[in-house]
Amino acid sequence: MKAHVHVTLKSTVLDPQGQAIFNALKKMQYSGIESVRQGKYFVLTLDDALDAETARQEVERIAREVLTNPVIEEFRFHLEDAE
Repeated sequence: MKAHVHVTLKSTVLDPQGQAIFNALKKMQYSGIESVRQGKYFVLTLDDALDAETARQEVERIAREVLTNPVIEEFRFHLEDAE
């Protein structure tokens, strides 16, 4: 099983890197872009012995305690069955 974790800055936090990317896109004449927010992406490979609920709890704990700074960042994740 794999967990895909997306970490982004909270909407209330300024994102200078996202703003720089946005400005570059405008200078390159890309159209239709209203804003850019950047973040981090993690893929965790989980032990196949974990059941879905235990995996969900463990990934949420890892994301909350290790992968994010809860003051300025938020996360979302989804689990993918190994094939």
